[in-house]
Amino acid sequence: MSELSEPISAFLDHLQYERRLSGHTVNAYRRDLSKVAAFVEKQGLNNFRQLTFVQARAFPVFLHRSELSSRSIQRVLSAARQFYYYLLNERRVSKDHLYRERKLSNNPFVGVIPHKLEKKVLPNTLSFAELESLLEIDTSGGDIACRDRAILELFYSSGLRLSELTGLDLTDINRSERLVRVTGKGSKDRVVPVGQKALEAIAAWIECRARYAADEEQAVFIGLGRRKKAGSGRLSGRAIQGRVQYWARRQGLGRNVHPHMLRHSFASHLLESSGDIRAVQELLGHADISSTQVYTHLDFQHLAKVYDRAHPRARRRKRGS
Repeated sequence: MSELSEPISAFLDHLQYERRLSGHTVNAYRRDLSKVAAFVEKQGLNNFRQLTFVQARAFPVFLHRSELSSRSIQRVLSAARQFYYYLLNERRVSKDHLYRERKLSNNPFVGVIPHKLEKKVLPNTLSFAELESLLEIDTSGGDIACRDRAILELFYSSGLRLSELTGLDLTDINRSERLVRVTGKGSKDRVVPVGQKALEAIAAWIECRARYAADEEQAVFIGLGRRKKAGSGRLSGRAIQGRVQYWARRQGLGRNVHPHMLRHSFASHLLESSGDIRAVQELLGHADISSTQVYTHLDFQHLAKVYDRAHPRARRRKRGS
């Protein structure tokens, strides 16, 4: 193993086994750090210890020539900074060498920024009218429609990420308490409320699901086989993405819709109705974002009250209506 690849492998192991980051996140770091290694080699260096502050300042230009966007360049720079902090903590890089060159910081990538930043793109959301159209699925067409309606309702009802919904097991849903437990980024669990319409859709789907799922199957959302108990197991993220796009076309939305757009819509509509950004922050499971660090943790009862009062599809139906 080379002097460049070994420290990267050690850092990735640190992310996976000590910080318990998801495999997707670790792979993203792997791709980004391969660019750092390529840059160091381009400087004619044999290891990361030899990199200087002056050389690090040229890294954004190197990335720009690879036709990366400003957003991607910022992401790679962030990975490089985290990697060098690890090298410093593990004494794989000499602090004394770097202090002699510049005393403000001992991380060569601190302060390195792209020369031009692209205009920040706001998340795409659906209007409430578009959501109403998307979610009004006629389930008399069969069990697939029943399953897909539950998927769409749960995405919008609880603001779940695609990976969170894909990973749901039957034991994660508490219908009596109207709650769902999900495993988010960094393998962190959180509990979020489920709206009444989503609960009704889930109940209908679980009744249909019993005709397809093998006795030992725990996944909530499964593929449907042609024979009884012949389901194809847990639906993949790609399959769910395809179903979301299918229903967006089928319901006449006239635009490309993806699962994360439903999460953005959840946040936007809930914030618009409640004005309580701290509650929305907690419900989304954003635990480590610099722009939201000023907000304190709210107890779950308050979150549930905000949710029940504000979310358009969370309110219970009145008797007789």
